[in-house]
Amino acid sequence: MDKALYIAMTGAKHNMLAQSVHANNLANASTTGFKADFAQARSMGVYYGDGAPTRAYALTENPGTDFSTGPMNATGRDLDVAIRGPGLFAVQAPDGTEAYTRSGNMTLGPNGELLTANGLPVMGDGGPIVIPPAEKIDIGLDGSITALGAGEGAATLIQVDRIRVVTADPQNLAKGSDGLIRSRDGEALEPAEDVQLAPGFLESSNVNAINEFTEVLSLSRQYELQVKMMKTVEQNSEASARLLQTS
Repeated sequence: MDKALYIAMTGAKHNMLAQSVHANNLANASTTGFKADFAQARSMGVYYGDGAPTRAYALTENPGTDFSTGPMNATGRDLDVAIRGPGLFAVQAPDGTEAYTRSGNMTLGPNGELLTANGLPVMGDGGPIVIPPAEKIDIGLDGSITALGAGEGAATLIQVDRIRVVTADPQNLAKGSDGLIRSRDGEALEPAEDVQLAPGFLESSNVNAINEFTEVLSLSRQYELQVKMMKTVEQNSEASARLLQTS
């Protein structure tokens, strides 16, 4: 009986873990540049010495992240920018390492730092980008940033920097618990020269809200079945104990 109990327990546990993944996807359905995570579990045989496994438990796997492109929405804002096709913006993570994101809703810090919506410095060719006081800021299709000083003419445009954009095989990328994307080997990726940006646009989340909601409901029903199985095992165990007491 303990075998059935533990099998149902591990099934319920991993149903909850998968449900948390889909619930997080659903919560970020409107987050700019968010990439949905997959959830997957499989049976894992438990071996004691030679021979066949005595039981099979559920085991959660991390099959990765869906890096497909989300819908593009026009905003017209000078510091909003999206990537056409594959590519990632390089940012400086809180620990000082280089990480990557698809979120292009950028802002200016108090000292002119170009920051993501989460306050992370955006990386350029020479490190974190800092923009001098300007009346207007333009981001080109190649990621180059030009600034027009306050009260100055168009002839005084300043070439500030260029947003560092990288590309990589999705199989070599992993998304961390902080939502940032990194290479699996932890090394910084080389900048890409052929990636084209879309200034004045933002990429929406690639989450399919209907699919995620359906998965949450399905996993909830599976969890209820696992709990019902555990209760059935408990009832069988009590019935067996009563039989032993009367025998």
